[in-house]
Amino acid sequence: MGTLGRAIYTVGNWIRGTGQALDRVGSRLQGSPYFQEHLSRHRTLMNVFDKSPLVDKDVFVAPSASVIGDVQIGKRSSIWYGCVLRGDVNNISVGSGTNIQDNSLVHVAKTNLSGKVQPTIIGDNVTVGHSAVIHGCTVEDEAFVGMGATLLDGVVVEKHAMVAAAALVKENTRIPSGEVWGGNPAKFMRKLTDEEIEYISKSAENYINLAHIHAAENSKSFDEIEVERALRKKYARKDEDYDSMLGIVRETPAELILPDNVLPEKTTTRVPTTHY
Repeated sequence: MGTLGRAIYTVGNWIRGTGQALDRVGSRLQGSPYFQEHLSRHRTLMNVFDKSPLVDKDVFVAPSASVIGDVQIGKRSSIWYGCVLRGDVNNISVGSGTNIQDNSLVHVAKTNLSGKVQPTIIGDNVTVGHSAVIHGCTVEDEAFVGMGATLLDGVVVEKHAMVAAAALVKENTRIPSGEVWGGNPAKFMRKLTDEEIEYISKSAENYINLAHIHAAENSKSFDEIEVERALRKKYARKDEDYDSMLGIVRETPAELILPDNVLPEKTTTRVPTTHY
C-alpha cells in the first residue's frame, strides 16, 4: 500500500470512527426509546445456572462454536466451527490435545432409562470427526470417532478404538481397544492395524498444529484483514518467475506457515490468492 493509499485508508478510518461516535451521541439524546443494532447475540463461552466453562488458555475455540455451562477443556485442544458442547444438566470433560471437529454435538444426561447419571468424558488426543454426536458417554485417550457417528448414553470407546463414520453405537456398548466398529447399529468389523493406531495419534497432532493457524487468523483485527486483502489483490497475478526477475523474495508470514509434518518445507512461496 503506497503513501496515497495509506492516507486514504487513514481518512476513511477517521470518518467511520467519527460516524460511530455521532451515532452513540444521538442514541443518548434519544433516551430509552432509541434503537440499537446488535450484530450478534452469540456467545462462544456461556454460563448456565451457576456453572461456567473452564477452558485452558491454549485451547482454540472457533468463534461460531458454543461452549456452555459445566465444561472443562484441557490444553492444546480445539473446538471447531459450529460445534456445541452443552454442559447444562451434567458436566463435560475434554482432555488435552483433543479435536472436536466442525458441527459436532457433545451433550450429557441427567437421567435416562437406566437411571444412571451420565456426564460426557473425552480423553487426551482424541479425534472426533465432523458432525458427530456424543451423548452421555466416555471416549478414552487416543480413540477415534468418525464423521457423522452417534454415541448414545453409557457408551465407552476404549483407548486406541475406532468408531467408523456414520455408525450408531447403542446405549451401554463398550468398544474394546484396537477394534473398529461400524454400521447401524454398530458392530465389530475388524481389528485396527498398527498403521491405523499410529494414524490416530498423528491426526490429533495435525489438528493441534492446524488450530494454531486458525487461532492466529481469528485474532486479527479488521484493519489487519483489510490490509492483507489489499496486498493479496495487488500481488494476485505475480508469480515466482516475476519475483525472481526483480530480485524479490516474498516470505509467507510465520503465523501462516504450517509445521513440517503438515506442509512440505518451502524456502519461498508466492503470496496466496484469496477471492472476496
